[in-house]
Amino acid sequence: MPDIHRTTLANGLQVLLKEIHTTPIISSWVWYRVGSRDEPSGRSGISHWVEHMQFKGTPQFPASIMDKIIAREGGVSNAFTYLDWTTYFETMPADKIELALRLEADRMVNSTFDPEEVASERTVVISEREGSENEPLFLLSEAVQAAAFRVHPYHHEIIGDLADLKSMSRDDLYNHYRSYYAPDNAVVSLAGDFETEAMLARLRQLFEPIPAGRIPPRLARPEPPMRGEHRLSVEGPGETTYLQLVYRAPAGADPDFFPLTVLDSLLSGPSSLNMFGGGGVSNKTSRLYRALVEKELAVAVGGSAITTVDPFLYTFTLTVHPQRKAEEVLAAFDDEVERIQGEAITAKEVARAIKQARALFAYGSENITNQAFWLGHAEMFASYDWFLDYLDKLAAVMPAEVQRAAQSILRPQNRVVGTYIPTGAEVGHE
Repeated sequence: MPDIHRTTLANGLQVLLKEIHTTPIISSWVWYRVGSRDEPSGRSGISHWVEHMQFKGTPQFPASIMDKIIAREGGVSNAFTYLDWTTYFETMPADKIELALRLEADRMVNSTFDPEEVASERTVVISEREGSENEPLFLLSEAVQAAAFRVHPYHHEIIGDLADLKSMSRDDLYNHYRSYYAPDNAVVSLAGDFETEAMLARLRQLFEPIPAGRIPPRLARPEPPMRGEHRLSVEGPGETTYLQLVYRAPAGADPDFFPLTVLDSLLSGPSSLNMFGGGGVSNKTSRLYRALVEKELAVAVGGSAITTVDPFLYTFTLTVHPQRKAEEVLAAFDDEVERIQGEAITAKEVARAIKQARALFAYGSENITNQAFWLGHAEMFASYDWFLDYLDKLAAVMPAEVQRAAQSILRPQNRVVGTYIPTGAEVGHE
């Protein structure tokens, strides 16, 4: 594995560099430790909206050119806001990466937040929110997530609540940007065809003059334990009934995340932890697929265990078969959970689950964009060592640990069960 160069600049900016000379491409990412978990009441959705504003121009890179300059040089770029972080990336021909680095250093401090652009983007973000409300699984997931977190800011969706999107001001957005977009709250990660010393020297020239910020302390609102199962239903357009079950689950840096990963692979097929790629692993050997889909109780079953800073959720989403009732599917699901909690799990089955999780992880960790992604992403919830040790830690998980994870996490009093009840109206035309 190529050596990783890690350093921290004088202003607190973390830099991780990985030389890969297989192809003349470089992928550059800038990560900020701010996401929807950092939003107080009345400001939900502000991190995502600020991300949108980062494409609306600086004096050096006005909005009229910002969305074209990377593509014009043969590159791709995008940005994402998540629970715990916001990130921006460009993957470019190696000899064009200078443009991406200049762009990111500039918009770390010089985004203008023009009032007319803010007003225009308010319409865009509200439209995005309203479009999501036509999606049954968005409506169900939002209700379930809100029920799972009463205190912690994981309570609200990343897109934010409509009331907040309508009421937030330009100054709210700009102050959020100025509070969190600072080098000592950021990680720059690059992978690709460069020489480490020359790249580090250029990063110092571009980023080190930016002064460190005064980063607000992260919101510390730990969620109290659940005191019993919570059930809810959501009605909305469409013809399909869905079940979503969420269980409080360990944070990404918790050692218990590894047994959970194997449990996830065994029950519903492995979850992809990567941003791009990661296809090619079927879940048809998983216990829930065999128990629910093959027996025509459900049309589809999926699980999701994700890496987060604070304890989040292990999620199951079940698409109920048109000829079945949600109660039947839930009963069969619970039977499978009781079986994995009470009956010995064979070493052979765990080995297969580990193999599938490893394969999915590997598929999504190979290309240069994903390698640069992992350099920074792992730092958001743990450290890059978490990524380096991932396969070894997974391989070391024993059947008894998987069963203990099932017994401790998959308890009825540790979950929210949500049912989406379709009203039959056409989606988007209630």
